[in-house]
Amino acid sequence: MKLVVAIIQPHRLDSVRQSLTEIGINGMTVTEVRGYGRQKGHTEIYRGAEYTISFMPKLKVEVALPDDRVEDVIGAITKAARTGKIGDGKIFTIDLDAALRVRTGETGDDAL
Repeated sequence: MKLVVAIIQPHRLDSVRQSLTEIGINGMTVTEVRGYGRQKGHTEIYRGAEYTISFMPKLKVEVALPDDRVEDVIGAITKAARTGKIGDGKIFTIDLDAALRVRTGETGDDAL
C-alpha cells in the first residue's frame, strides 16, 4: 500500500478531485497548508504598508491506495494540477505498513 501526498494550488482542488473520481478513487483527505519552495512568496500592500508573504497558501491532498494504482493517481493529479507556472506543487509517495477501517475492522487493501 502507498500514501500519495500532493501539495497543490488551492484553485486546482476541484480539478484534482474530479480527475481522481474519474479513475475510480473515491476517498481523499485535504488539508490547508502553507509553504514555499522555488516560488519564494511575494509582497502585498495592505493599508499603505508593504508586507512580505513568505509562506504561500497550498492544499495537501492525501490518498491511500493499493500499490497497483499509484501511477494512475500520480498521472491524474499531475494532469489536473499542472498550470505550467512556478508553484504548481509536488507529489510524494510513502509506503504504508498497515491500514485499518475502524467501523468494520478490515485491514490492508480491504480497509482502503
